[in-house]
Amino acid sequence: MTDTSPAGAPATPETPRDSAADRAVADFGIDTTARSTGEALRDYVARVRGGELGSLPALLGLVVLAVVFSLASDSFLTLGNIANLLAQGAGVTIIAMGLVFVLLLGEIDLSAGTASGVTAAVLALHLVSGGNLLGGMGTPVFVVFCVLVVVAVAVAAQLRLWAAAVPPVLALAMMLSGIPPNPWLEMLLAVCVGTAIGLLTGFLVSRIGIPSFVVTLALFLAWQGVILQLIGEGGTLGLRDETLFAVANGNLSVVGSWVLFVVAAGGYAAVVLARHYRRLRAGLVTQPTPLVAAKVGVTLLLGAVATILLTRNRSQSALIEITGVPFVVPIVLVLLVVGTYVLDRTSYGRHIYAVGGNAEAARRAGINVPRIRASVFVISASVAAIGAIVYSSKVGSVDPSAGGGTVLLYAVGAAVIGGTSLFGGKGRISNAVIGGAVLAMVANGLGLLRQPAAVVFVITGLVLLLAASVDALSRRKVSAGR
Repeated sequence: MTDTSPAGAPATPETPRDSAADRAVADFGIDTTARSTGEALRDYVARVRGGELGSLPALLGLVVLAVVFSLASDSFLTLGNIANLLAQGAGVTIIAMGLVFVLLLGEIDLSAGTASGVTAAVLALHLVSGGNLLGGMGTPVFVVFCVLVVVAVAVAAQLRLWAAAVPPVLALAMMLSGIPPNPWLEMLLAVCVGTAIGLLTGFLVSRIGIPSFVVTLALFLAWQGVILQLIGEGGTLGLRDETLFAVANGNLSVVGSWVLFVVAAGGYAAVVLARHYRRLRAGLVTQPTPLVAAKVGVTLLLGAVATILLTRNRSQSALIEITGVPFVVPIVLVLLVVGTYVLDRTSYGRHIYAVGGNAEAARRAGINVPRIRASVFVISASVAAIGAIVYSSKVGSVDPSAGGGTVLLYAVGAAVIGGTSLFGGKGRISNAVIGGAVLAMVANGLGLLRQPAAVVFVITGLVLLLAASVDALSRRKVSAGR
């Protein structure tokens, strides 16, 4: 067969064969159209005008809040307060990161807060009882708890969520063996119990067919009762362990802080640049190189500035030195990277977006919708357990109100404020981090200004209402433009 040029003319010595980029253009058409920096910026502005706002409102809100509070309080931008701000909102932010998976399907998990409280109570009870949960819970409660864990394992098998079956088995083994308390095992136990709770919730929603609002509202109340049963009304279980206390209150060393910067910022730069140049070589559409370089440069600069500030001594006492990045920062970063990878780079993540966008279309495409729906509740409860470890560490104890009150409301609010849609199909893990930062900044700034709780609740509610309104209006604008 005679070779032809892209225009269809016979190849001549003066007409070289198609390059890889030319063949990609022929194969993929508009997907390989290169854009200049100006064109990319104009395209972004057009998308924003069309209602695709993403995290932009939350980021602008962060800037405004930072300016307002820094002008209103001399203490807001101090090193000590910045470090405290990171730890203050970490627990709620982590729970919100798990809730993003549920919200992407257009579902809701109202039990995430009290479920996290149950995991915290089990962790603390195992610690203070010397590993003897049978003695700590009492025989009837212990037996019921073990039966529920066994049921969770059976549910995992029925749903074919084989990876999710392992944590409940580990939890059951630790509960029955009476293994001595160890801070790392306590944290593992909490996450395993969280996975078991998520399996039960996911089964009721995906297989029984009960609406998630009803199921999780019922479990919100039920888990609150379990916490009261485990701890007792008015009781408190102290976390008298240096490792557990350090989770939310400790800091990396100065060297460790810089290692974190090199690994996190360097890894981000390497991944973004490698992906960019790989697409360029393949002739696929990608952002203009100057924009990519600017994004990487800003990230590296902000990371370096934050590390420099947090490695300085922020103690107000000459006898004590407090330096280093708080431990909660690498915890949040790890969850952010893992969650983003799962949603962006795996078929499972694409299935979540597909089900959230149109469940019936996803079912017809061969996606196991009930399995996906159940799995997101498993992720939500498991990540909520990590959040429970962090917020329990922050206060150094677990009481009957653990995970209750405003914990769930703030977690859902963080995800929505950051840009995750309540209608499903739109959102990222980073939305929860940004939204969590907004809520933490509101609470922190108003606290420094000595505002009463009433004012904090009112302003937080208005911020959430504004975010939900922006989401609804942007969706309407996008639908109108189609």
